[in-house]
Amino acid sequence: MGLIGSDERVFYKPVDEVDLGADSKEIYIRANVKAPRMAGLLVKVFVWLLESRFLGAVILHFLKKNNLIHKLVSYAELQESPLFVPFHPYEGTEVVEEYIQCDHQSPEKQVQQATLCVQSPENTLKTSPNFSFQRWTIMDYARAYKSREITPLMVAEKLIEAVRESSKPSIEMSFFISFEAQDILNQASESTLRYERGEPISVLDGIPVAIKDEIDCLPYPTTGGTQWMHKVRSCKEDACCVERLRLCGALLVGKTNMHELGAGTSGINPHYGTTRNPHDRSTIAGGSSSGSAAVVCAGLCPAALGVDGGGSVRMPAALCGVVGLKPTFGRVPHNGVLPLNWTVGMVGILAGTVEDALIIYAAIGGPLPSDRVSHTVPNVCLPLLKLPNYNSSIKLARYGEWFNDSNDDIRICCSNALAKLHDEYGWKTIEVTIPDIEAMRLAHYLTIGSECSTSIAHQLEMIDKAELGWDARVALSVYGAFNSREYLNAQKMRHRQFQIHKKIFSKADVIVTPTTGVTAYPIQDDALSTGELDYINGAALVRYQIAGNFLGLPAVTVPVGYDKHGLPIGLQFIGKPWSEALLIHIAFAMQALCMSDYKKPEVYYDLLTGK
Repeated sequence: MGLIGSDERVFYKPVDEVDLGADSKEIYIRANVKAPRMAGLLVKVFVWLLESRFLGAVILHFLKKNNLIHKLVSYAELQESPLFVPFHPYEGTEVVEEYIQCDHQSPEKQVQQATLCVQSPENTLKTSPNFSFQRWTIMDYARAYKSREITPLMVAEKLIEAVRESSKPSIEMSFFISFEAQDILNQASESTLRYERGEPISVLDGIPVAIKDEIDCLPYPTTGGTQWMHKVRSCKEDACCVERLRLCGALLVGKTNMHELGAGTSGINPHYGTTRNPHDRSTIAGGSSSGSAAVVCAGLCPAALGVDGGGSVRMPAALCGVVGLKPTFGRVPHNGVLPLNWTVGMVGILAGTVEDALIIYAAIGGPLPSDRVSHTVPNVCLPLLKLPNYNSSIKLARYGEWFNDSNDDIRICCSNALAKLHDEYGWKTIEVTIPDIEAMRLAHYLTIGSECSTSIAHQLEMIDKAELGWDARVALSVYGAFNSREYLNAQKMRHRQFQIHKKIFSKADVIVTPTTGVTAYPIQDDALSTGELDYINGAALVRYQIAGNFLGLPAVTVPVGYDKHGLPIGLQFIGKPWSEALLIHIAFAMQALCMSDYKKPEVYYDLLTGK
């Protein structure tokens, strides 16, 4: 880290003087969260204090000071200039020996290319009697439709019944905010007719895909998890990513639940109910793409879309035991997505398997034809999915102190997963130091908070504060307390970390970490109507997520095991800019070593066979 000048500020050394080696003297600072958990009446009282003019300013000052925001960001001295948008010029960093390159093709053609990758003769992830549990994939659905074993309409009817079942008070999973049975049946009927004519659009034709309620998708309003957003901002057309899925024939099945305004990590929403983890209904699904992770986990959809602004795709994916893919900043157009976080948010994919993530990625990836920077965005590359014994040269960068800053179950499980990669494929782990991890987390928090509060400032003037959830009101109060000096310093930290990570990637292909520092924790009754403030667990959940968002890097999480309570654990791979193909390949290799131990969730619906 930088040289400590006093208790009030940090002087950061120039990046060229920072030792990134395994024996570096840089100090790892753990998250120093000083804020008690609050819910129910305590949150309401805290909101009243924060929103009072004098007391609020005093409380916010001490919150920022006690949680090291002042020391590590606000009053820090950095030599770097600010970097406001983490867009990476393409430098030819794709390192995959065998892949299919899509030359800005239509979504349907890119999906067709993806099926060639999934159907590679050397893809050995076939159904096995030795597997205790396997999910139905997009290709399984497509084969069943083509053979007339089942139709998209029959699947739609089963899906509607499953959602009704999951909404009963005895289960109350709260998967969706908006769900229209007739629209789903209409889409499914059209898809069924296409299969009867032998003219499906693509393998995505008739495949159920859910959409996070932060993304425009007709005929639904876009609420952002609020009770008011759709009243001041109408949804007039599909978001670009949704339009591309629709062009491929996907069965769009509704808008999934989410943490209000994406301003939390639990997925507890006082307006639309708390999305519950299908592996254990008493625990959180994670946020903010909670509903999208849970519907995939529960078998309602092979894949869903989320938005990842601070781990909001990868975190719930890991907690629910599914795959989460966040592409490089700029890889998927953001048109039609609520502008809650302009420079850190990205549309991401939640899927039951790596293969399904690849197919959805092929459908939605690529710039808009009118995008002025499209010439700097490389073609979408799709890896041929085969077990990677052809390549033993993959290098994984691991920062030991950071990697081990998790609970024991996660640390042991993720370490074992790394050992499997070495033993099976000969991949090497390189020990490195990544300085200022906690400073980067705080700078990201400052950035996403500033962007969120600024983007909806006009809308907030048009509503009654009572329409906001209590925990969202706390978040907005904190977000609004950041000033221009703090924002500029945060962008200097972004530039600094940009350079540090570029140096790390000169030594290794990917950075490997656990996906979260804790597994899914229990939902407490006092949080159901107000939400909760649990910044200690929140910091643990986002601990490994930030570089993907703050620096615009691609990242993927894969389920690799379970804790002593049977709750899922994910391992994350963070890649160089535009290296999605390599990340998907690595994720596939990891999945191959762990898939036989995957467990069936407590809440699970089989839409193909009904078993």
